[in-house]
Amino acid sequence: MNNNKIKNICVFASSSNYLDEKYYQDAQELGRLIGQNGYNIVYGGSNLGLMWACASQVKANGGKVTGVMPEKLHNMGVFTDGCDEFILTPGMRERKAKIDNISDAVIALPGGFGTLEEVSEMIVQKQLGYNKKAIVFLNTNGFYDKLIEFFEVMIEQKYANKNMRQYYYIAKTPQDAIDYINNYTPSVLDVDKNAIYAR
Repeated sequence: MNNNKIKNICVFASSSNYLDEKYYQDAQELGRLIGQNGYNIVYGGSNLGLMWACASQVKANGGKVTGVMPEKLHNMGVFTDGCDEFILTPGMRERKAKIDNISDAVIALPGGFGTLEEVSEMIVQKQLGYNKKAIVFLNTNGFYDKLIEFFEVMIEQKYANKNMRQYYYIAKTPQDAIDYINNYTPSVLDVDKNAIYAR
């Protein structure tokens, strides 16, 4: 059960309805575990894809659902009325800032360019000491294997410091992701230039 100071988990995820069924199953299982472990979800507010598959199960299992959506997407009608709280923002940058402000941990389910951009920013914010959040990739079906390989290329070729490896966790299953968050203790991270810049 939730025994740390984490309350609101940000979930980044695909809004596609055309994925292999395993991805929806893991998203639903993660949502169930988030709710059952006493956490709430902060997510993009969509009624689509892995986003809603996860959020709907958080709600069904006692967790609060907060959706944060930019006006352009809202005007497309992709929002849900299933949120306990729904926040509209002028644009994507404001949306990310709001999500960052009200969440205590981050889980990235498989997703597209938006998911990659959002979780990458969270990692950089942690690298620079702006947050100490648990950041987790849920690697369903090995979806993130190539990305993690690319992270290693960046580190090995000195485009990123080797310390970057400690800023995120690769979870194999939804239970693995929740176990990591349940046991997460923020560490003291070096934020001086020797720890930030590649060497």
